[in-house]
Amino acid sequence: MNGLKIVYQEESFVVVFKPSGLLSVPGRGPDMQDCVVNRLKSLIPDCIEQPSVHRLDMDTSGLLVLALTKEARRNLSIQFQERRVGKKYIAILDGIFDEDSGEIELAFRLDPENRPYQVYDPVQGKVGTTRWRKLSVEDGCTRVEFIPLTGRTHQLRLHAAHNLGLGCPIVGDRLYGSGTAPGQLKLHAAFLAFEDPESGERLSFESRPIFE
Repeated sequence: MNGLKIVYQEESFVVVFKPSGLLSVPGRGPDMQDCVVNRLKSLIPDCIEQPSVHRLDMDTSGLLVLALTKEARRNLSIQFQERRVGKKYIAILDGIFDEDSGEIELAFRLDPENRPYQVYDPVQGKVGTTRWRKLSVEDGCTRVEFIPLTGRTHQLRLHAAHNLGLGCPIVGDRLYGSGTAPGQLKLHAAFLAFEDPESGERLSFESRPIFE
């Protein structure tokens, strides 16, 4: 394991930077055990067994908060469930479109025959909602800020790629675009805000994406 960049640490929680290509939590099998959670537990041995309160896709980089105590995990989990956590992502999309900002609302679900791929399904799917705004356009690509109002699996990736969304997949996306390898996805969790589980103080953190 190559360590873990800790952005901020208190007695009850930490905020870390997850690089693209690293799992948030362990997967199945011995080759899927290198992840943020296990790296954190190796750095902080008295950390609770299940510190994860939210996840980023393996190919997504950026900010994650993890609990070090059961009380903090409960508190942070409730904040996520009640949508009191602020999140912003920066992405580069493979294409150009006319609109400058908007809101995407699409229902989608897992395709059990093609895991972990998500498919649009207005009948059986769960609705995901994302606000977005265009930041810049260069070399046939569009830089976008995403603010997810819900936390569905692959929400931003599907909302970018689907023709009922922006119709432009995120650059490097292996599932919904033309990416071919881990670590290529240009999607970064750039902003995270939540309440300190002990003091109640509102905290916010920012991280610039490494991609241009």
